[in-house]
Amino acid sequence: MARILVADDDVDIRELVEFKLSTLGHEITAVADGAAAVEACQAARPDLAVLDVMMPGVSGLEAIRAIRADPGLADLPVILLTARAQESDVESGFDSGADDYITKPFSPRELAARVEALLSRSV
Repeated sequence: MARILVADDDVDIRELVEFKLSTLGHEITAVADGAAAVEACQAARPDLAVLDVMMPGVSGLEAIRAIRADPGLADLPVILLTARAQESDVESGFDSGADDYITKPFSPRELAARVEALLSRSV
């Protein structure tokens, strides 16, 4: 079982991700924006973070940069989950430090598989 942070301003998507990952036995912390995501990571380091890119206030890209700048979180596995599907968006996501990039609409089963793969690599 891993501790996973989920940050998405869309309640339905946040709850879907939370439900799917919790059915795999993971402990989920869900927040609605990037600032809360960074604070939650600093308060109790998760094993993995799933961040939306487009959130009010602090975006997912800004949040991942803050996470990468924190020495205690710099190696935290991060998946970006976003509707931004242009090649330049994907590139900027990886440039910001993402370990994986999943575009919406997404398959919950694929998300679960990618989470499990990333967790197995980071152990």
